[in-house]
Amino acid sequence: MKIVLIGQAAFAKDTLSALIEHNENIVGVFCPPDKDPTKPDPLKSFSLEHSIEVFQYNRMRSAEAINAFKKLQPDLCVMAFVTDIIPNEILEYPNFGTIQYHPSLLPKHRGPSSINWPIIKGENFTGLSIFWPDEGLDTGPILLQKQVEIEKNDTLGTLYFTKLYPLGIEAIIESVDLVRSGKAPKTPQNHELATYEGWCKSENGKIDWNADKNAIFNLIRGCDPSPGANTNFGSHIVSLFDATIQDYNPGLKPGTINQIKSDQFSIAVNNGNINISRVKVDSGKKINSGDFIKNMNISEGNTFN
Repeated sequence: MKIVLIGQAAFAKDTLSALIEHNENIVGVFCPPDKDPTKPDPLKSFSLEHSIEVFQYNRMRSAEAINAFKKLQPDLCVMAFVTDIIPNEILEYPNFGTIQYHPSLLPKHRGPSSINWPIIKGENFTGLSIFWPDEGLDTGPILLQKQVEIEKNDTLGTLYFTKLYPLGIEAIIESVDLVRSGKAPKTPQNHELATYEGWCKSENGKIDWNADKNAIFNLIRGCDPSPGANTNFGSHIVSLFDATIQDYNPGLKPGTINQIKSDQFSIAVNNGNINISRVKVDSGKKINSGDFIKNMNISEGNTFN
């Protein structure tokens, strides 16, 4: 089959690498234009290294992009980390259609931040879907799905990079084989079970210290490393990372700093403590808690609000 890949960043680059290793015929790659010419997208660089033609358009809905895609005469389109809207003229053009990776068990958690929200909501499982995209947002029929456990200390980062990322690339390769063999399912989603969440932004990570301790812990995990669950310390916005939870109840007002150590500090919550090892102050870089304690003159009894 002649395959066109649409995507960006490391995930698409590693997907392309796996397709090449699988001896697939990649006839073209589409990725967004470079924001900084000195730092091209990893997918673009890897494609050029392997003499694969690269196309970059601001909008895949443009006539130029659609015409360039059709000229390649692909049998299958593979979408790996796509944030642009891809028109039906592209999706339906290949002989075998288009398949797309989405990091949730569709129809749950449709939308752009589908890894953050299952953690924030305290769910025990999530997964990935390879589906046939249509004109809706993550609404097309399912080709295959893989489930993974959300462990107690998983963060957005660990869940993605150690589970959904490698498993997703394997699932794409498996799906390509199923398409080639004519055995790829097209199972309609149950739209009555669908959920949708938008981008998980900084404002979604605002901590309510009066909330349940597990809800706070899940919020910090689900926003780590981005966008960062955050709170106020005086006139500063402090984002919290590398959290663990304790059942120990210091009997302090929620949001009170206690148990200061050289490499972490604890924050009292209802019926427990949240331990923090890294922070970010305002728009600065992430620093370890020891530097935060020193730089901000933190002492036991100080409070976040």
